[in-house]
Amino acid sequence: MFRFGNPDYFYFLLLLPAMVGLFIYISHRHLRRLQNFGNIAILQGLMPEASWWKIRVKYIFLSIAVTLLIFAMARPQVGAKLREVKKQGVEIMLAVDVSNSMLAEDFQPSRLERTKFAINRLIDQLSQDRIGLIVFAGDAFVQLPITSDYVSAKNFVSQISPDMIALQGTAIGKALTVAGRSFSDQSDKSRVIILISDGENHEDDAIAVAEQLKSQGIIINAIGIGTPEGSPISVNGEMMKDEEGNIVVTKLDEELLKQVAVATGGSYIRATNQSVGLDEIIKQIRGMESQEFTSMVFDEYNEQFQYFIGLALLVLLLEFVILERKNRFIARMTLFHKPSEQKNDSSI
Repeated sequence: MFRFGNPDYFYFLLLLPAMVGLFIYISHRHLRRLQNFGNIAILQGLMPEASWWKIRVKYIFLSIAVTLLIFAMARPQVGAKLREVKKQGVEIMLAVDVSNSMLAEDFQPSRLERTKFAINRLIDQLSQDRIGLIVFAGDAFVQLPITSDYVSAKNFVSQISPDMIALQGTAIGKALTVAGRSFSDQSDKSRVIILISDGENHEDDAIAVAEQLKSQGIIINAIGIGTPEGSPISVNGEMMKDEEGNIVVTKLDEELLKQVAVATGGSYIRATNQSVGLDEIIKQIRGMESQEFTSMVFDEYNEQFQYFIGLALLVLLLEFVILERKNRFIARMTLFHKPSEQKNDSSI
């Protein structure tokens, strides 16, 4: 496994645009000073040893060296030893609606973006639990298998988009079926599905699926995101319209989500712009029976920063040996001789 021990040092990469700006400013200022002495083309002829491209190459090498040093400070590491870790917690499968209706802006900036923000906050509260992610629209698939790697979980959450599923619709039953099959064998007593949707199911019998999951000991907690009044759907800056040219308005369908949650002994919560409702559900999950999970994690890491430092020193050496002026010795070397033209004397 590869990781960075001090990833905060990557903020120093913001220095690179500043360095580019400084180089452009100094170059522009130097050019203006030269213009005070006369025409640039004439001045270049008076300075045959000046090499403008070498100055740029030296700056590029310097920027590369700074980048490599920043990576070295971030301490790249490679996992060297695995260790078995035991934790007590609950397995949570998030089933997130990514249909176009989740682009409605009755929640700011949109239903989907508000959901992603809430999930990230949820992940920040986890320590012993496992989490997985299902995305669904007209179809459903596992975006993230059950894991305790919260960093990866956040990365997958950030990628959630309606473009992930070509088949539009809202197949809640299919999403619950996929989620039910995604739990590990270690969680037979502590399985929770958190369903986040606007509830506009168009595909299947979600309630029948929920009753089947209840028999497997799985609890479904549902969160309804949206407003009963509804909102138009904006896709790429344009309002979605139906076949008759009318603007499509998507409304929250609470009744279905309530029935799905009640069928498994779970809870239903309507999201608001202030709170999506995940905090309340996590409090309820904390009251569930925890289960022991066993997983393998990397316990020791080998530092790799020395390789980046070595490359940085090599680049700095190249930057040092490149002179800003043309080398007279190299300029005198003629590697390719042009054959002299022979004059043909013609006699009359």
